[in-house]
Amino acid sequence: MLEPEPAIAPVFRFHHPVEVRFRDLDPMGHAHHSLPLVYFEEARAAYWRQVAGRATVADIDYILAEATVRFHARITFPAKLEVAARVSRLGEKSFTMEYQLRDAAHRLLASGRTVQILYDYAQATSKPIPPEVRQRIEGFEGSQPPT
Repeated sequence: MLEPEPAIAPVFRFHHPVEVRFRDLDPMGHAHHSLPLVYFEEARAAYWRQVAGRATVADIDYILAEATVRFHARITFPAKLEVAARVSRLGEKSFTMEYQLRDAAHRLLASGRTVQILYDYAQATSKPIPPEVRQRIEGFEGSQPPT
């Protein structure tokens, strides 16, 4: 059995709905273990559009460097879920996001974190987080995340 949630939960201001689709099921009758990463990715892309102000797929200027998922309960079908996402760290060229996946009863199903590196695809190298993106994220998150 996994440890209980911490008494003081982090603040998540961004929420993105996802739906468990029939095709998400594995032979055991619950969502395949890879699906939380897909749900987190959908929320991350929505966050990047809405919070960072990067409106199109061409504006996604980061690469995924690391991903961690922790499973707390089965994800079943049918279900309307919610991914809570937040930027918990802004570095010079990278940022960390944390996620919580919950069902309609607010039960924690999965949690995770990812590290992204800002990337210049034309130059094939990392790049600094643009000041306007940093300002938008810091403004949305309510305070400057630790670096």
